[in-house]
Parts: sequence; structure tokens; C-alpha cells
Amino acid sequence: MKSARENEYVEFVAARAKALYRSAYVLAAGDAHLAEDLVQETLSRVYVHWKRVSGADNPAAYAQTVLVRTFLSLRRRRSSTERPVGNLPDGAASGPDTALRLTLLDALGQLPPRDRAVLLLRYWEDRSIEETAQMLRLSSSAVRSQGTRAIGRLRALLGDSLSDLVPH
Repeated sequence: MKSARENEYVEFVAARAKALYRSAYVLAAGDAHLAEDLVQETLSRVYVHWKRVSGADNPAAYAQTVLVRTFLSLRRRRSSTERPVGNLPDGAASGPDTALRLTLLDALGQLPPRDRAVLLLRYWEDRSIEETAQMLRLSSSAVRSQGTRAIGRLRALLGDSLSDLVPH
């Protein structure tokens, strides 16, 4: 029989796994397999510390912080740049914003990992500068300047191609 604490964890995972996956997908620049690995690693780390996490003010923010830090530490490893090949990936889903989404994910994939993390937290997750700074262990001014530089790099990568993809 499961304990009450394990039941709380299962409920937490059921409520937060999709949101964590969406964030991981953006961090991984569209690599679904890496996103799944990030979420799995995040949830396992949260489980190990669930007694402390469940008592925190915001367990979801804790999990989000673990996700971002896991991504950043993974990107530092040498083996993380290896890419298996052999089979072509499945085709992209069709929809009105498929081209726009693929273009943005490709551009995000060209940014350094910390820039991606700042953009994800500030604009995708709509976190404040202070929350982002705390999650990334940076100062508020570093988050502001890094965010500004990251958006500048993103604009330089996208150029005018983004305006062609946005429906008028």
C-alpha cells in the first residue's frame, strides 16, 4: 500500500508533468527525446527529495528550477553534443503555426543553453526577473542583460524570415 506522501507525489506528477515537458521541449529546442529525458531526470530528483519539496511553498516552482538546472548541467557535459543518426525523424505535425514553430525552435537551438534558459523562464514561463535570477543563481541585472542579448541574438538569427511566417 502506498503512503500518503507517495500519493501526493503521484498527484503532483499527474498535475505537472505536461507543463514540465512543454518547458523541457523549448529548452531542448524541439528535441522530444531530450525533453523526455530532462523531465524524467527532473521528476526522479524531485522524488528523492519529495519530503522536503512537498513542504515547500511552491513545489511546481521547485520542479521547474530542477528542470532548468538539469538542462544547464547536461549541456556542460561533453557527451551531450553527440547526436545519433540513421533514421529520419518523423515529419512535423501540420497546422497553421508549424512553420513558425519550427523556425523558432531552430533559432532557439542555435542559442547558448543559458540564453535559452533565460528566454524560457522570462517569456515562456512568464517568470519575473527576480524569480529567474533565483532559479539560475544569477543577479537580477545579469538576467536583464542576458535576456536582452539573447533576444538580440534571436532577432539576428531570424531576420525578416519570421515576418513571412506570421499570418497577416
